[in-house]
Amino acid sequence: MHGAMETSAVLIDSLTKTYGSGQSAVTALDHVTVSFPARSFTAVMGPSGSGKSTLLQCAAGLDRANAGKVSIGGVELSLLNEAARTRLRRESIGFVFQSFNLLPSLTAAQNVELPLRLAGRRPAPQVVKAALAAVGLADRTRNRPGELSGGQQQRVAIARALVTNPKVVFADEPTGALDTGTSRDVLRLLRTLVSDHGQTVIMVTHDPVAAAYADRAVFLADGQIAGAVEHPTAETVVGHLTRFDRVA
Repeated sequence: MHGAMETSAVLIDSLTKTYGSGQSAVTALDHVTVSFPARSFTAVMGPSGSGKSTLLQCAAGLDRANAGKVSIGGVELSLLNEAARTRLRRESIGFVFQSFNLLPSLTAAQNVELPLRLAGRRPAPQVVKAALAAVGLADRTRNRPGELSGGQQQRVAIARALVTNPKVVFADEPTGALDTGTSRDVLRLLRTLVSDHGQTVIMVTHDPVAAAYADRAVFLADGQIAGAVEHPTAETVVGHLTRFDRVA
């Protein structure tokens, strides 16, 4: 990798996160150090309870770590007050979740506008239309979520994540609620965001087929980095996950 690919969109250094205290304390992340290059697509994988979602939430500034550093676009989160952290999330980060998280009373266009309105910005109609067109829903701007399929709802959620032109998109099991064919459509769309539009995507997934759309798969086990695979295939990912099962 060279040029812009060497630039880290997200840099995590010795990140530690524990829940509870004393005898009942649980370490979700144990001195995790990993970087996510700009304009790359990374799948984060590992057994249940390995710390995948905790890593994503700490990396995105949704949760605070006990120790260590997270930098997004060169800005260290721990140095920001809550208002500045909120502003950074709104301006620099997009989120895509398994459950879509669309507001049922709003149209597709109004759902996409939401991050801009929350940031106190007046949404330009052409920007919202362009975001929906980018996910193949230019003709669905006036439809409410209940009038859309699951795959279409997830594409609205992706358009919403993109409308602020964020530095990085965090996706937590984005295909978990979708059937196989629809999942592939969403994964191809995420791949296009990176390849054609220069976005950075970090996706938590348990699905080896989903991971094969990424440039790299990073594996967690017991709250620690347990390896990485460049240009993953479903087969190489399954091989890594099987090793964890054997150890367990």
